[in-house]
Amino acid sequence: MHQLIARVLRPRLTVRRRLTLIYGGLFLICGAALLAVTYALFTRFAFGFPPKPSFGPNGAPPDPTLVRYTSLLSRVRNHDLHRLVIGYGIALAIMALVSGVLGWLVAGRVLAPLRLITDAADRISETNLHERLAMTGPRDELRLLADTIDRLLERLETAFEAQRRFVANASHELRTPLGMMRTTLDVAIAKPGGVPAQTRELDAELRVDLDDADELLESFLTLARAQNGRVGDRRPVALEPLVTDALTARAQEIAAKQLTVETQLAAVEVAGSATLLERMFENVIENAVRHNQPAGAVKLTLAPLDGQHARLTVDSSGPQLDPYAVAQLAQPFKRIGQDRIGSQDGHGLGLSIVAAIAAAHDGSLDLHARAEGGLRVEITLPAVTVPQLAPVLR
Repeated sequence: MHQLIARVLRPRLTVRRRLTLIYGGLFLICGAALLAVTYALFTRFAFGFPPKPSFGPNGAPPDPTLVRYTSLLSRVRNHDLHRLVIGYGIALAIMALVSGVLGWLVAGRVLAPLRLITDAADRISETNLHERLAMTGPRDELRLLADTIDRLLERLETAFEAQRRFVANASHELRTPLGMMRTTLDVAIAKPGGVPAQTRELDAELRVDLDDADELLESFLTLARAQNGRVGDRRPVALEPLVTDALTARAQEIAAKQLTVETQLAAVEVAGSATLLERMFENVIENAVRHNQPAGAVKLTLAPLDGQHARLTVDSSGPQLDPYAVAQLAQPFKRIGQDRIGSQDGHGLGLSIVAAIAAAHDGSLDLHARAEGGLRVEITLPAVTVPQLAPVLR
């Protein structure tokens, strides 16, 4: 309520309002000056000055008739000037109103190209850097500004594309030495006559590290593909089976931790890539299971949001989390309470991949620290169909 009162008493002085005040003030000053000059000229040349009665010969008093005529003429002149001032005042008030309206219209006309530039620049993000403002019209200051922004977007697109190509190419290139290492291990273990037990233990440890490196490279490739932001062939994808399959894939971990899983799913469809969406749900459910506490709980809700969107909410139990740290989890290699290097609990890419895939499908990822402990993950996506919920308790 206080904010509303303050907004009414002290409205935000936008550029258009400032220009309206400037233009309206200039119009009003010019109008007032014009009326003042007209009034001065009118009183000087239209009315003139009433004659003054003069004394007759030998100091005789003025003619009474002339005195009465002069006095009457002076009163008529003053009365007409008073009416003229009132008329000018009314005209000045009308001029003030007209000046404000004209100032508002002129300011809107002047700022219209700037508003188009702002809307276009706000619409363009890292997922559609290929778009340009492409402003037409005379080559004025606003056109130069739009062209400068287009050149900036071109440089940003080049930088983003180079970064993504580097990640993808580096990931592909690293697969070759990893494959050669696996082959070397296979040859060493397959030697005739058997191998020592220590060698087999070393082989097992190295294979775990190689699997971990493969998983990291796969995450890099998925992240690079998702951050490309261009889901080429978009087809209707049912989300409910993807969530169910991701839960089934984690059934052993869920049973090992004795987690209680509650699902409430609607048969929602979105337009996108089934492969990327599947990876997104796998990551978010893996995160909820892996970072959960023993005998904890996971609740998944897939529900319509506003008739045009669907939202998957994943609530996982756990310790109290720092809200600021939670907000950083969507960035690559971000973890809570762990160093980037040496962690045995994931690579810190899972939620960043989820955020990139959601953005590539015109959606969003929101992370919240739950008051009772644990994490809430909300994924919002544009939906094709949003039917009713089907509650299930597992």
